[in-house]
Amino acid sequence: MNHFIKTLKNPVLHSLNETHEKFKISFNGVDFYDPEICPFGAFTDASKTAKALNSYGEISESFFLVSENETPIFDESQVALDRKIEGCQMVLDNLIPVDINETITALTEEHIDAIYDLIWLVMPGYYRKRTFEMGNYYGIFKDKKLVAIAGQRLQTNEFIEISAVVTHPEYTRRGLAKQLVYYVTKEVLNANKKAILHTTKGNAAIKLYEKLGYKLTRDMNWWYFHKK
Repeated sequence: MNHFIKTLKNPVLHSLNETHEKFKISFNGVDFYDPEICPFGAFTDASKTAKALNSYGEISESFFLVSENETPIFDESQVALDRKIEGCQMVLDNLIPVDINETITALTEEHIDAIYDLIWLVMPGYYRKRTFEMGNYYGIFKDKKLVAIAGQRLQTNEFIEISAVVTHPEYTRRGLAKQLVYYVTKEVLNANKKAILHTTKGNAAIKLYEKLGYKLTRDMNWWYFHKK
């Protein structure tokens, strides 16, 4: 198994131990992001997750463990499992060209509040204001407001994950997300990295990603917990 394939099987863990090591907090052999950055954790040994989740729960009210097919163990007296979000991973095969007819803007710290508000409007639950520090974000403005975003989240020496692909409900069906994902994917390739992304199973966006050249590779599940 080459290193890239190995990182795809546990992307959060490898991101935390490569490009994003500065954001890493470890408890009992289970690695997490600083909760102000991203409430994600990953593991290789499920027997260690109960103690680690109890510890992480002291600094984050809600959080995720991400795994391909492993099931984390947790202490039901301290932590509650809200749900298992069944997701999937997609990896770019060959990028299919898209016409860009919108102005795409590189977002900066002055846009942090606007990014946060739009993501929480469309896809609440995981994004933190400091998630912005994980990678580059790009957006499209209409009527002087941010209406569509795509950014970068997990990163290793070999891949960058496309994430936070959201469009304001009043501006959907205009091809904004498609153009943004294409643009951000090109930025990843220009950085000599491979492009990946994650989404939920059955998400209508999967067809959009496939039209851009992404292919489904494996399951990737998000176990969503909260502290009792």
